[in-house]
Amino acid sequence: MQFNKSSALDRLNNLGMDDMPVIEYTPTKCIVDNTWFSQYVKLRREFLTSLTDSFTEIAFMNLSQDEFVNLVMGKSIPDNLSIRFRIPLMWGGTLTIDNLFMCFSFPHSQNLDRFIIEQFDAKTVFLPNPAKKIYVPSHLSGGGPGGNAASDRLSQAAMNFASSRGNE
Repeated sequence: MQFNKSSALDRLNNLGMDDMPVIEYTPTKCIVDNTWFSQYVKLRREFLTSLTDSFTEIAFMNLSQDEFVNLVMGKSIPDNLSIRFRIPLMWGGTLTIDNLFMCFSFPHSQNLDRFIIEQFDAKTVFLPNPAKKIYVPSHLSGGGPGGNAASDRLSQAAMNFASSRGNE
């Protein structure tokens, strides 16, 4: 299916991601080197440890303290989180941190797969391109009438992270 920017954004809205920005991209079919996965494993760890600048977004993911520490130390990715390529490798994407972002696996990563697959035969595609390393939909990042504990979780997580690195 060939989207234009408006129809691509409409489709993302229908998939529950009305705040997901897109980039227009002309896919270049290419052969992915057979060592890509070992390079990706190293890059994934670098990406996770680079998330120390993303404490605010992580706070809205409602992770436990252990999940948070393991995530930013590059040890493990909590259940229901996925690392995605902004531009797929088979379309000319690179194995670099700036070509990665993280989001919830369900429903966001699954819906993004659906969105990209719908464009498989298009000459120009629209790819998800969140502004930050972590995509948290805007409707999940606000508090309700009772407020939210994101700032408390953020403060506590940052203190725990700093103490785990010996930086009190």
